[in-house]
Amino acid sequence: MKTILRCFLAALAFTVTSIAENPQAAEVKNLPLPGEVFAVAGRPAFFIAAEGGAGVKAKPWAWYAPTLPNYPGQEERWMFERFREAGIATAGIDVGESYGSPAGRALFSQLYSEMTERRGFSRKPVLLGRSRGGLMALSWAAENPDKIAAFAGIYPVCNIASYPGVDKAAVAYGMTPKALHADLSAHNPINRLAELAKAGVPLFAIHGDNDKIVPLEDNSALLKSRYEVLGGSIRLIVPSGQGHNLWQGFFQSQEFVNFVIKHASQ
Repeated sequence: MKTILRCFLAALAFTVTSIAENPQAAEVKNLPLPGEVFAVAGRPAFFIAAEGGAGVKAKPWAWYAPTLPNYPGQEERWMFERFREAGIATAGIDVGESYGSPAGRALFSQLYSEMTERRGFSRKPVLLGRSRGGLMALSWAAENPDKIAAFAGIYPVCNIASYPGVDKAAVAYGMTPKALHADLSAHNPINRLAELAKAGVPLFAIHGDNDKIVPLEDNSALLKSRYEVLGGSIRLIVPSGQGHNLWQGFFQSQEFVNFVIKHASQ
């Protein structure tokens, strides 16, 4: 327990240092659609409201990651518009390059409290992870399977060993590479799927077969095979010849959008 606490505090200190270097971060952010930029636990967060929604008891929302200086980008505009038209808000929080670390997960929990307790949104959002945002979202989901309706990813990172690699991730975890290697299964989303499957959380991913940065076989394909063994429901679309790029089909997939809308609205 003491070792875990030390790791958490070290990672949190790493995050706080980043905040101190950019104290105005929560006040300036370009969004693909008009929205609100605010701070949660000293970190930049955003909120894009849905159209309508009057009288809805638990307002639905999609939770986007990674929320970093350039994310979400204009690539997400089309899908965010579809969500907004369907009565689904979108929100996210910048947890830095935390790679799913305990400090990053703690900040995710702060946004969850902000959205559900203070703003009255659904207690079961759909997590939406683009690239390394998948690592952040799935890491939090593994600890909170009762708090999400579904996960949808665009070439999502699911495996720390694949990206960014254990040695690089160790800094954000406040651990030595050797220590993180030894304890990887306790943090790596690809090893923490059992509770999600048990809770019946559906997954969806779209991932090109020519991805050199986040290889399909070590991430979404591995996610699919392991989740199905556990009895979980997962849909994987594999566009032929596509890599880790801005191909329109990744960001304007009607099937992807329909999945998010369906599960966020339940």
